[in-house]
Amino acid sequence: MKTTASSATRTSATPFPQGLDPKNFSHSTNIDNGWWPLKPGTQWTWQGQATEDGERIARRVVFTVTDLTKMIGGVRTVVGYDRDFDDDELGESELIFLAQDNEGNVWHLGQYAESYDEGGQLGGASAWLAGFLEGAKPGILMKADPTHGSATYSEGYAPAPFYWADVAQRYKVGEKTCVRGDCFKDVLVIREFEKRKPGQAQLKYYARGVGNIKVGYLGNDSEKETLELVKRVQLSQEALARMRNEALKLEARASLYGQTPPPQRR
Repeated sequence: MKTTASSATRTSATPFPQGLDPKNFSHSTNIDNGWWPLKPGTQWTWQGQATEDGERIARRVVFTVTDLTKMIGGVRTVVGYDRDFDDDELGESELIFLAQDNEGNVWHLGQYAESYDEGGQLGGASAWLAGFLEGAKPGILMKADPTHGSATYSEGYAPAPFYWADVAQRYKVGEKTCVRGDCFKDVLVIREFEKRKPGQAQLKYYARGVGNIKVGYLGNDSEKETLELVKRVQLSQEALARMRNEALKLEARASLYGQTPPPQRR
């Protein structure tokens, strides 16, 4: 079971997350990055497989950009709502907090994740927010122009018990990639990895104006997760309201957020 958010090591909130200047986030919730546009109500669904306990299982991931925002350390973030299904059973739900700076980089400021047992009951939860958990730092999930430069960059850092230390690097550009029902040209491939896990990495494929269309892996990655985009839709107001309410239920259970202002609708 994951450590609950309420038992995570806390620190007094710093004015701003390390490495961020709120003055550089004039329109932080207007995320129009060409490789990862996050318009409220957009929902992506990916399907594929992963290895769990030595067996291949079906995996489905659904990510929704809600119409909620949350202030973290002086920067207003967009609230994303992610759900992972293994063999059609909900295994994990997650809130992720994202903001775009004035240069067009998409920043990652924290997460709250819940895991569920086979009966659908809450099995554990953990959280981190940049500036509100000792040692936690923000990172970049998508650069303004990721096609240039091959230097690695941090996607954020959270110490245990959550532990997040993913590093990213441009891997390929100009690829042609086909997924179910569609093919894309000029695809960007990002390699993501943890330095403490040498020899394994995840590959994420991005199409301009669409976002993530495919997930693969490199090396001896034990999970061997493969996903491809099967649906990208703009939700109706009713469907978006349902996603908002589900996200707010997670938010209400994350006691670490008692130090932060509650979410707001746009």
